[in-house]
Amino acid sequence: MRLLHTSDWHLGRSFHGVGLLEAQRRFIEAMVHTVRTEQVDVVLIAGDVYDRALPGVDVVNLLDEALVGITAAGAQVVLTSGNHDSAVRLGFAGKLLARGGVHLRTRVADLDLPVLLPVGDGQLAIYGLPYLEPRLVADELGVETPGHSAVTEAALDRVRLDLEDRRRAGTVHAVVMAHTFASGGAGSDSERDLSIGGLGAVPLSLFEDFDYTALGHLHGRQQLSGTVRYSGSPLPYSFSEARQHKGGWILDFGPAGLVSVSAVDWPAERRLAVLRGRLAELLEDPAHAWAEEAYCQVTLTDPQRPAQAMDKVRERFPDTVVLAFDPEGRSEEQRLSYSDRLAAAKNDLEVCCGFFDHVRGRAVDSEEKAALTAALDAARAAEVQR
Repeated sequence: MRLLHTSDWHLGRSFHGVGLLEAQRRFIEAMVHTVRTEQVDVVLIAGDVYDRALPGVDVVNLLDEALVGITAAGAQVVLTSGNHDSAVRLGFAGKLLARGGVHLRTRVADLDLPVLLPVGDGQLAIYGLPYLEPRLVADELGVETPGHSAVTEAALDRVRLDLEDRRRAGTVHAVVMAHTFASGGAGSDSERDLSIGGLGAVPLSLFEDFDYTALGHLHGRQQLSGTVRYSGSPLPYSFSEARQHKGGWILDFGPAGLVSVSAVDWPAERRLAVLRGRLAELLEDPAHAWAEEAYCQVTLTDPQRPAQAMDKVRERFPDTVVLAFDPEGRSEEQRLSYSDRLAAAKNDLEVCCGFFDHVRGRAVDSEEKAALTAALDAARAAEVQR
C-alpha cells in the first residue's frame, strides 16, 4: 500500500498581491503525475485545502479538478479540514463523495471513523482529525480546560479506543492525520498562529501509538520523529520559505507496517530571491542573474534612500514584490520606529524633521530645515492672529 502525504494547498492564495491559481493548477498536475507514475493508492491532504473559508468559484473548481485527476489516476483521497477551511462547507456531500473514493473528515463526530484499506492479511486504518479549535470543540470532546494539547489528546483517546477494538479482531496498522502545531516544528511567516485563545504546541508523545502521523499546518517539509512528519505546503507562500524544498512524503506499508518514507519534490516554476545590498551593487553583480526571473524581496542598504528605488530595482528584477530599506551606518536613534521617535521629539521642528526622515529615508538638509522652521513660525503667527 502506497500513500502520498500532502497538506496546506491553500488554493486561492496570493503571493504579495500576485495570484497563484495557475501555479497551483500546475502543482496539481505534477502531483497527479506522481500519483500515476509512482502508483500511489491513497493521497492524504492534511488540512488547509483552501486559503479562505469562502473560496471563489474558480478555486472550488480547481479542487474539483484535483480530486477528479487523483481518482482518475487510480488513487483514493482522505482529506481533512484545516484552520483556513470552513469545515462545514468542505465536508458537504461527504457520504456521497466517499462512494467515489474521496473521504472527507471535517467533523469531530467522524474523527474515530477510519478509512479502512487492505494490507496483506490485515488492514490499514487512516484516521483524519479536522482542525480542532479548542473553544469550539471542548464540550463535544469532554475537555474542561480548552487548549490545543487537551483537545488533541481527547480526540486521539477516541481514536485509540476504536483502534484497540479493531486490533482485537486482527492486524491493523494506523495512520493519523492532524492539522496542528506539534512540538519541535519549525514555522514560516505564512502560517496563521494557532495559539491565540488556546495553549501552545502539542507534544509529540500524543502520537507515539501510531505507525505514522501525517501533519499539516507548518509550511516547511520536516521530520519531527521517525513516524511524525509535516509534508509542508506544495508552493512557497512567504520569503521565509525561499530555501525550502517543496513536495510531500511517499509512504510504503506492508504486512508488518510502515516499510519506508521517501521525499517527493514538486519544484516551483518561480524561485524566491532574498537580496540585500546597495542599489548599484545589486544592479551590477552578475551573481544575481538567476534572480531576474524570480519573485524578489530586496533590502537596500544605501546610506541615503535612492530616488525612484523601486523603478530602478525592477529594471533588472521585474518581479520585485517587496522593497525595504536598512541603511548602513544608521544610528540607534534612526533605527527606532517612527512612533518611538515621535514620542521622543522635543518640539514641533523635531516632529517635522523626523517625519521627513521616516518617509524619505534620509535626514533633512540645512535648506530644508530652514524651510520647515519658517513654515512653523508662519503657522504660529497665524494662530496668534486668530
